[in-house]
Amino acid sequence: MKQELFLPDDYRPAEDEPFMNERQVEYFRRKLLNWRAELLAGSRDTIEGLQDGTRNIPDVADRASEETDRALELRTRDRQRKLVSKIDGALRRIDEGEFGYCSVTGEPISLKRLDARPIATMSLEAQERHERREKVHRDD
Repeated sequence: MKQELFLPDDYRPAEDEPFMNERQVEYFRRKLLNWRAELLAGSRDTIEGLQDGTRNIPDVADRASEETDRALELRTRDRQRKLVSKIDGALRRIDEGEFGYCSVTGEPISLKRLDARPIATMSLEAQERHERREKVHRDD
């Protein structure tokens, strides 16, 4: 088993250090694991709230309002479930040594982009090209 790397609380990846060195990899691993834990805790809270919140509301408008709120909450949780799947993919790429590199060009993804969106699989340029191509084909 790999020994845990010491990482100061105020550590931020910097451009002047080797790309995806042990400290950067550990920083992103922890960031992804914390994000994943927050999402899963939120899901548990939602499930408990939906189970506890089942009640008979006589007023039709109030019942409709509550059903709308529940539907919105479930839709949000579904998006977060998909996000957890992307986080798991990023963690897998870390384990495989592929994290931080564009899946299209193989070039490093900027640290700023990874810090803002650690699940990114493409560099900013490749993502923009992908979105432009997607927009062209969608407009047909």
